[in-house]
Formats: sequence, structure tokens, C-alpha cells
Amino acid sequence: MTFLIVGGIILLSQSVFMVHQVQQVLILQLGKPVRSVSEPGLHFKIPFLQDVYSFEKRLLVFDQEPQEILSADKKNLKVDSYSRWRIVDTLKFYQTVRNEIGAASRINDIIYSNLREVLGQFTMMEIVAGAREDLMARIRTQANLQSSKYGIEVLDVRIKRTDLPAENSKAVFKRMQTERERQAKQYRAEGEEEAVKIRSSADKDKEILLAEAFKTSEKIRGAGDAEAASIYAEAYKKNSRFYEFKRTLEAYQKAFAEDTTLLVQPSGFYRFLQEDRDGGTP
Repeated sequence: MTFLIVGGIILLSQSVFMVHQVQQVLILQLGKPVRSVSEPGLHFKIPFLQDVYSFEKRLLVFDQEPQEILSADKKNLKVDSYSRWRIVDTLKFYQTVRNEIGAASRINDIIYSNLREVLGQFTMMEIVAGAREDLMARIRTQANLQSSKYGIEVLDVRIKRTDLPAENSKAVFKRMQTERERQAKQYRAEGEEEAVKIRSSADKDKEILLAEAFKTSEKIRGAGDAEAASIYAEAYKKNSRFYEFKRTLEAYQKAFAEDTTLLVQPSGFYRFLQEDRDGGTP
């Protein structure tokens, strides 16, 4: 009885297998694939004659080694990329690549060849700063067509980083530095030229303003002198004796400095002093 129970348990364990949500399996009979199972749950197989091989149903990520490619403008670029893929046909997958290690080798070749083909049609600047999504879509489409024969679907291809190879970095940096220095010199020269123009314009404006100011001041001075002369003439008409006396006093003030000794000879210039000494009045 015990033998029968033990035998029944062994027979049952060899007849039943469980498929999980994240799995899909391939049933092999004597080494040959007979059917695929992707529905989760409990399933049966022929004991001892059939074997179960499990494969991932989830998305898998392949991180590719950085590869060098040549752009359309003959620039070497080191491209670091990754792809996301999944197994969609377990039978094709088993028959062509067997497992994920074999699949990674095929995907590496497919992605690299398509990166080289597609990116080789664009310049370095278009690859680095252009429409990256369009480039990746083209690479994904071509890679997906080529990988379908392995039971694989490539869902996404992305470039993580694009660098220049070490031997090219110094030369490119030197060219960029030279170009920046050239631009800086050009900007300085243009700035100096503009500064000269501004200074010349300012000097011209200054001369114009000074000339206009001098002209205006002379006009005002002339008008003032004319007004003063008119006032003096009018005053002279009203009282010529007083006007003569006032003008003579102004002349005395200019002629006689402090502590000045004068030898006075008879002259009409000193008549008012003489009249004052004699007791006369102007």
C-alpha cells in the first residue's frame, strides 16, 4: 500500500506543473517541442516523457556595451544604448536561441547593426541635438523586423549617452576652443567699432550743442548790450549832466587805486574834483 501511495505521488508530481503570471512554458517530448502554455494556473503533461521549459513573460532589458559608429559627416561617435524586449513565441525562441543568453547575443548584433545603419545617415549634430525620437523609432522598427524570427519583440531602443572617442575628444575640443576664440575676437572688434562710432557721434553732438549755446549766448549778450545802451541813451536824454557825472565817477573808480598818489594837471577829466574843492556842485 505504501508503495502505491508513494508511486502515485511521484506520478502526480510528474504529471502536473504550475504556470505563474510572469511565466510562459514550452512542453518538450523526448527533446522535441510539442506545445506552448502561456495561461497561468495548473496544467498537465505526460509524466516522464514530457519536460517543461519556463521563459519570462515580462519585459526584459538588454544593456548594450558602448559601440563606435561613423556619422554622415565622418565623425566617430561612441554610442551607449539599451533596449527593452520580450519573448512572444516560445517555440521560435527555443528553436533559434534556446535561452536569454543566446537572445542577448542576437539582440546585440541586431541593435548595433541598426544603430550603425540609421545613425550613419545623419551628422553628429543631428544625432546629438536632433529629433532623437524619430531616429530611435526607425531603429526600433528595423530591429523588431529582424528579431521576429527569433520569437522576440523589441519594444524600445534608447541611447543613454553619445560621446566622442578619447582620441577625438582633444582635437574636437581644440577646434571648439579655436572657434570660440575667433568669435570672441570678432565680437571685441565689432564692439570697438561700435564704441568709436558712438564716441564720434557724441563728439559731433557736443560740438553742435556748444556752437548752438555760444550762438544763443552771444545773441542774448547782444540783446542785453543793446538794451543797456538804449537805457543809457534814454537816461542821458533825460539828465545829461547827471549821466555825465555818473560816468565820470565810474572812470574815477577805475583810475584811482588805493594808496595811489597822483600828480594832477589841469584837465577837463578832473573838473568835478576841482568843482568839489572850490565848493561847487555838479
